[in-house]
Amino acid sequence: MTEVTPQPTLRLSPDTQALAANWRALDDLSGGGRAGAAVKANCYGLGVETCVPVLRDAGCGTFFVAHWGEVAAVARHVPPAQIAVLHGPLNESDCAYARNAGAVPVINSLDQAERWRASGGGLCHLMIDTGINRLGIAPAETSDPRIAALDIDIVMSHLACADEDSVMNTRQRDAFVAVAGQVPHRRASLANSAGIALGPDYAFDLTRPGLALYGGVPRAELASTIRPVARVEAAILQCRGILPGESVGYNAAFTAAAPMRVGTVSIGYADGFLRLRGVGNALHHQGRRLPILGKVSMDMVVVDLSAAPDVAAGDWLQVPWDIANCAQQTILSPYELLTVIGQRLRRG
Repeated sequence: MTEVTPQPTLRLSPDTQALAANWRALDDLSGGGRAGAAVKANCYGLGVETCVPVLRDAGCGTFFVAHWGEVAAVARHVPPAQIAVLHGPLNESDCAYARNAGAVPVINSLDQAERWRASGGGLCHLMIDTGINRLGIAPAETSDPRIAALDIDIVMSHLACADEDSVMNTRQRDAFVAVAGQVPHRRASLANSAGIALGPDYAFDLTRPGLALYGGVPRAELASTIRPVARVEAAILQCRGILPGESVGYNAAFTAAAPMRVGTVSIGYADGFLRLRGVGNALHHQGRRLPILGKVSMDMVVVDLSAAPDVAAGDWLQVPWDIANCAQQTILSPYELLTVIGQRLRRG
């Protein structure tokens, strides 16, 4: 007897047309350069299997991940030589994996440069720190023989304050221009999503958008260009009536002032819909706003069904995940709103 897989009560369905449109728009804004794509963290939570083929077919030819463990999933859809691993080779086994898999390491230190050369060398990328002080060699280290021995495709740096009107943006750009000229390379890359919005002076040969691909708007200049990508829905599990004086959820955080009909919905903080998103927010059904009542539980929220008396258990509600707007409702950044998406929702 064949088992029938139960239908999920959560759905994450990225808008792939919007994703492709966002990449093309960011590519156009990259001036004489081309846009790559940051696809680390499972495409910011929206799924490598869904997103990477869309980005590839839209024209993207360079993909960035953070960990070596992210390479295999991306390499199912694009040539490994198009995948850059930002954390670089931390040991000999990383070098061996890079060589066998065909992915390209980003060298972040003199130790990594020596390690890569000693393992046989080959094509690599180079991160130079111009002020964010995370990863990358110092500008003064570009003259080191270990750097001179590298076969560098992309020389890159990372902007610290691109989402702000900060003097640091110009300072980092000027530093990057000066230091990149000291290192033989094929392509230069500085701008992330927000950096693209700073204009063509920041584009160089390759930009590295991430957040904006998936619907985030890190600078106001992108607001009319970037389209929402994440679409989340959750099913109603049960409807019930409550009386005046009855409370809802943990700590009796909501108490009814009048008789009302409420619905228990299959989404909670284990799915990335965190407790701090509950107060003052709502789910929706066919354009009708259904306020959240009480605290968000691990697997459930309760909503007020006064505006939708016709809905029943099994009906689907829209969960706000337009990260350009949701980030304004909570203390979470849009990056966090995407990457905290839980596994149950991703598999739904």
